[in-house]
Amino acid sequence: MADFRLDGKVALVTGASSGIGRRQALALASAGAAVVLLGRRAEQLDAAVAEIAAAGGRAAPLAADLGDRQRLAQIAAAAGEAFGAVDILINAAGVNLRQPAEEITLQSWDATLNLNLAVPFFLARELEPAMRQRGWGRVINLASLQSSRAFANGLAYGASKGGIAQLTRAMAEAWSRHGIACNAIAPGFFPTELTAPVYGQPELLDKLAAQTAIGRNGELADLDGLTVFLASPAADYITGQVIALDGGFTAK
Repeated sequence: MADFRLDGKVALVTGASSGIGRRQALALASAGAAVVLLGRRAEQLDAAVAEIAAAGGRAAPLAADLGDRQRLAQIAAAAGEAFGAVDILINAAGVNLRQPAEEITLQSWDATLNLNLAVPFFLARELEPAMRQRGWGRVINLASLQSSRAFANGLAYGASKGGIAQLTRAMAEAWSRHGIACNAIAPGFFPTELTAPVYGQPELLDKLAAQTAIGRNGELADLDGLTVFLASPAADYITGQVIALDGGFTAK
């Protein structure tokens, strides 16, 4: 029987103060992992940690701004203080400024590509040596529908998420031989802060739901199964994959 439990594993989830990252942290904790929740908003992190503790899980908050790449080594070290070295990294932090092409500045381009694409690699590289030493690890990136298709006002975001798809494959090529599986989840439309502009347009939301094969948009609970599976020993032979979690949006 495949092993889907995460007892004894330590996970770090970025972007864990809200949305997809928060839900993924809750899912990992429910499967037995000790989880470090990383985000910028301490109060929201504390609330998520309290929810995990109330359910009998183990979690710790880590308030930090990933935007400063010079601090990634320090952040990676701090992530290991609560429960020990990190076994599972989920790169869920991200930004989508939704700018038309003519409004993108050098600063907004750099901010988007930095947080969405550079940080997942450089943070993973800080944590990879300890995973390699133990001969087991997981890196789970967050891709997007825009990893493979274009949406209006998504030029910089789409470029970063297209990059994440290839980064995931390249991470797998570099690290999987050392027992570190690297995969990405590509969500469809879920209710998060990043998608608030979409969820504020009921007609658009209905149109997107109709585009799926299932006939509805995502609910945060839909993330649980795939997140835990990819983080678990059950997925030892899966690496370098970008798996769509979109209700069949990309199948139509």
